[in-house]
Amino acid sequence: MQRALEQETNMADVQKRFRSTLAPRIGTTAAIALLIAYSGPANAAEGALGFYLLGSKTTMAGYLPGPGIYGSLSNYGYSGDANIDYANAGVLVSGNIGAKAYLPLPTILWVTKAKIAGGNLALSATAPIGYKKVSAEALLSGPLGNQLALDFKKDNWGFGDPVFGASLGWHSSKVHYSLGTLVNVPIGQWEFGNPVSIGFHRWSIDTTGAVTYLDPSSGIELSGAAGVTFNVKNDDTDYTTGTELHFEAAAMKHLSHTASIGLHGYAYKQISGDSGSGAVLGSFKGQAFAIGPAADFTFKLGKTPLVMNVRYLHEFSVKNRLKGDAGFLNLAIPLQAGVPAKH
Repeated sequence: MQRALEQETNMADVQKRFRSTLAPRIGTTAAIALLIAYSGPANAAEGALGFYLLGSKTTMAGYLPGPGIYGSLSNYGYSGDANIDYANAGVLVSGNIGAKAYLPLPTILWVTKAKIAGGNLALSATAPIGYKKVSAEALLSGPLGNQLALDFKKDNWGFGDPVFGASLGWHSSKVHYSLGTLVNVPIGQWEFGNPVSIGFHRWSIDTTGAVTYLDPSSGIELSGAAGVTFNVKNDDTDYTTGTELHFEAAAMKHLSHTASIGLHGYAYKQISGDSGSGAVLGSFKGQAFAIGPAADFTFKLGKTPLVMNVRYLHEFSVKNRLKGDAGFLNLAIPLQAGVPAKH
């Protein structure tokens, strides 16, 4: 994930051999960075990972629950890989990158009774905890036939950057709207040169608008969301991630007031390139699409409703990032008595 992998002390011997043979023809940073640039579960930004979690706002995307306090736990898992073929100054780098991630995301949501422009104001806070594992195998071949094999594996548990949000929600008989902003605060676990750091070490802000059409008589739900993510420069790496667009959608059939099934997906596009001296691979703009099944259920814990979302996503048409599969298991419960559940 972090481009400056050559800072890792356990790669010192590899770097020494590389500098004495192939380094005169291709920069150490660029060669190693190519292998690790794909090793995050979200996109081709710095660390190959953006703080906005793609696929997190699909079913009932535009619906904000009634005033009250809610607790939720989103469990996100990802597994993906990519084959790498890169040539520079007569040196060929070929190999494979693999990464896995598991992110439990506990969140508190407070939907207030205050209204702005006719919409209810809601505030949220998320404290991510995460596990990441990265593996990379590659063969560097020089123009004179000299070769160097690289093999890297590392994993890590840690606390991520907290995310704070504010949103507004509007309702009509069949249509629900929301507009929200999320801010990533860079105080989580991060280490220079560590590709499995959980934090991002950069400020980021995302604004997303969403709408949900739900016809109670037919049980048909159509939801969509569109957002943009802006990233501030990481001063320690002199790396500025480009601006990112994301679109999410879902088509669901509500079988009852307590169950729905359907399809959901997302489209991601980085519209401006990465920049700064740390962006050794250039603009490295990424894109990805994904689709998969989704199901929502509501249970009762005594008199308290518990909402569970199960989602799967398979990626395709991927550029400059890993291609893989993601899954969500989300649980939400009202923490204040008498507050209605999501459905």
